[in-house]
Amino acid sequence: MSDYQSEEIEAIQFVVNRVSAYQDGAEEGFVEKELRKGFDEAEIQVAPEHVDKLAAAIYDKDGDVSAVDVLSA
Repeated sequence: MSDYQSEEIEAIQFVVNRVSAYQDGAEEGFVEKELRKGFDEAEIQVAPEHVDKLAAAIYDKDGDVSAVDVLSA
């Protein structure tokens, strides 16, 4: 998790919350696309492998996803 500053983590979590709230049941590829779009809008650089991990967590959990937990795993 040392890849990101605390402000970036907060922004990443905000995007994850937003996407997971309205993407419940969506295809994993669509979730990934929406995460990338949200990170671009927030002007946050998130490593592609981290976007993949977050998208998979949203797709698999169908609920609250902790960005810190996912990215530190």
